[in-house]
Amino acid sequence: MSAPRTTAPGSQLIETPERVALRRAVADLGGRYGSAYYLAKARAGRPADELWAEAGKAGYLGVNLPAEYGGGGGGITDLAIVLEELGTAGCPLLLLIVSPAICGTVIARYGTEEQKRHWLPGLADGSRRMAFGITEPDAGSNSHRISTVARRDGEDWLLTGRKVFVSGIDHCDAVLFVARTEDARTGKLKPALFVVPRDTPGFEYRPIPMELVAPERQFQVFLDDVRLPAEALVGDENAGLLQLFAGLNPERVMTAAFSLGLARQALGKAVEYARTRVVWSTPIGAHQGLAHPLAQCAVEIELARLMTQKAALLYDAGEDTAAGEAANMAKYAAGEAAARTVDQAVQTLGGNGLTQEYGLGALLTATRVGRVAPVSREMVLNYVAQHTLGLPKSY
Repeated sequence: MSAPRTTAPGSQLIETPERVALRRAVADLGGRYGSAYYLAKARAGRPADELWAEAGKAGYLGVNLPAEYGGGGGGITDLAIVLEELGTAGCPLLLLIVSPAICGTVIARYGTEEQKRHWLPGLADGSRRMAFGITEPDAGSNSHRISTVARRDGEDWLLTGRKVFVSGIDHCDAVLFVARTEDARTGKLKPALFVVPRDTPGFEYRPIPMELVAPERQFQVFLDDVRLPAEALVGDENAGLLQLFAGLNPERVMTAAFSLGLARQALGKAVEYARTRVVWSTPIGAHQGLAHPLAQCAVEIELARLMTQKAALLYDAGEDTAAGEAANMAKYAAGEAAARTVDQAVQTLGGNGLTQEYGLGALLTATRVGRVAPVSREMVLNYVAQHTLGLPKSY
């Protein structure tokens, strides 16, 4: 089945020739695997190791990481292209959001030279993977209520707390955890970031049963006085939100790219079906009742793509405040476009839209990811109301 074209008309004026070429190359790679491969891996509970390894060997996984540590020297703009095109081809690799985008970016920006040399080459070529742990059962979207505490014990740190919805721990080498330094109990948010190898004593993780059809499973984590050496701390323990948002803004951009890939994949399947399915005298796509909703989806996808490109470019340019606003808007727009597009695709195919043959049923739950994670659509609207429109804070 054909997908919507990789590049929109005039895209050469928006993206560099190198990025247009990157889109085409990643689309070709994804097309060699496709949704059948991805869904088979997901339903068998196995990671998409073959695709991950080939993408790493080709340099796509680390395209955003510094060249001196084995990366491509690009930015989140480039990595978002990789995830979007793989998703469009039917292989939305969730760990791309986490391992190179969040963890790789934070370590590249704030890690010590030893941390960079130890982790970045492996994250870039795919031989190492890192998960990210921030969400807690009692905190939800309120990061000020994070209760995982890191306290000093001589030269070491002791980490205690609980995390939920940590993606892919079972196939990662370590997790980048967000904790609070001990004096943050006064109420002032002072997050600190720690790299914790998966086999560290006191680190326990259990799978969370999910309805998502994805190779990456979700886990809850229990940290019971996990002893860490001083070098486990990434950056400055007093840097606070600066380091945290170095990872969270790329997370929002990448989640938008994830949603865009799902949307374009679903639209491609729906358009192909509507073009060839004949019930009366003409293909069903000739009827405006189906043609117009699909056309509207195409418009919304393209608008969300432009917002995602803007957010990524702002972030890569170091415009962190503007990037934060744009990343939230992009995440919202792409999540909404994906949900509507997948819903319309299922409706276009009718009963076939819920068969495993077409793979659209799995996308129904997958699109919820872009609406609820890493921050809910409602919290994005709160952010825009307060920071963009200047309205009073509601929470």
